[in-house]
Amino acid sequence: MIMKKLLFLLVCLFTLQTVARADDDKPIQISQMPQQAQLFIKKYFADSKVALAKMESDLFNKSYDVIFTNGNKVEFDKKGNWKEVDCKYSSVPDAVIPEAIQKYVKDNYPDIKVLKLERDKKEYEVKLTNRTELKFDMNFNLIDIDM
Repeated sequence: MIMKKLLFLLVCLFTLQTVARADDDKPIQISQMPQQAQLFIKKYFADSKVALAKMESDLFNKSYDVIFTNGNKVEFDKKGNWKEVDCKYSSVPDAVIPEAIQKYVKDNYPDIKVLKLERDKKEYEVKLTNRTELKFDMNFNLIDIDM
């Protein structure tokens, strides 16, 4: 009986330690990020000064965040592919926005800029300066509008 309690206590302690370390944010240098992320920053945010770069790791995944001094933020997956580009006080660089999404926005919202662009395995989410949110599938078909 004592052995069971001791084993249970050890399992609980191990679980607590694992959970405590699961959300581990660690400041890093841009040079410590995957090559693809470094190239993205150099290409699209060359004139922006980095305020903070960090690696976030949880139990099963790793990601990278870069926050610039002007408030812009880019998030990358573990391979260095961008997941989110958030330009609160400017706009997402046109070259980052897929051509089909760019065309849709220009045709339907000619004087509006893209503030935020997110992508995952299933869709792209676009937030515009007029607070409209657009969702596109991976074939760039519009699937939702939220005003």
